[in-house]
Amino acid sequence: MELFLQQTANALALGGTYALLALGLAVVFSIMGLINFAHGELMTIAGYVLMYCGIASVPFVIAVPLAITASVLAAVAMERIAFRPVRSGSGATMLVTSFAVAMILQVLFQNLISARSQPVLLPALLSDSVRVFGLVIGVNKLAAIASTIVMLVFLDWFMKHQKTGVAMRAAAEDFAVARLMGIRANTVIAGAFALSGLLAGVAAVLWVSQRASVDPLMGFMPVLKAFIAAILGGLGSLRGAVAGGFLLGFIEIYLAAFLPPEMQEFRDPIGLGIVVLVLLIRPNGLIPSATLKAEKV
Repeated sequence: MELFLQQTANALALGGTYALLALGLAVVFSIMGLINFAHGELMTIAGYVLMYCGIASVPFVIAVPLAITASVLAAVAMERIAFRPVRSGSGATMLVTSFAVAMILQVLFQNLISARSQPVLLPALLSDSVRVFGLVIGVNKLAAIASTIVMLVFLDWFMKHQKTGVAMRAAAEDFAVARLMGIRANTVIAGAFALSGLLAGVAAVLWVSQRASVDPLMGFMPVLKAFIAAILGGLGSLRGAVAGGFLLGFIEIYLAAFLPPEMQEFRDPIGLGIVVLVLLIRPNGLIPSATLKAEKV
């Protein structure tokens, strides 16, 4: 029982990170219909800011907001420079643009910084463990769980009570009608990218805090998992993105912990098989978006 509870805490920490990343993808997709595969590079930017802050002996409590701010600014710049000029094009055009932006940034990271993984200096506190209800849990895991809860509460408040958040919700329901009501497209889309950058920055801090390193491809695998989580929860649904992220985290951790040793090499295929099984039962995702009426045929 203790092992189960221990692994549940680990699953909550990992699932929370996936949920934040899936939310960042879902926010942009719900408004623009774009899966931004350059989202992972926002994580990498935040990770490198943490690395350089550590080299410059900047306190971690200052380095974290700097890293998150860098991710937000990079997301806004990405929208303005790369996506706004092609926004009137097809969905395929924007998708190719997102891949191009991701590859350009990866090459820049490799050539201007390093192609190898670089260590990130972290406070000693993050490597400590504490006892909670008889369980020994890492401080970094507790920080990940707490940060996820704070961000989810903040996002819920922002979407319901802030003017920009309400405008985003209206645009996600029907962008054309929202524009007729006076909502400015550029402002809403830039706000969506800024919010996705915020979520990517927080996720990057959580990811680096548990791995203490950063590399040019750091964001690729987490965002790929977040994309799977977004589909699992219901593409375009914010609540679905959260549900899918946590479910994927639980699947990964429980398989790693409880799958027999001789089956561990099949862990990833089994995990994807579970995801496919869920989608066979719920083809539109766990919590489908009200604006997406896709049906199995």
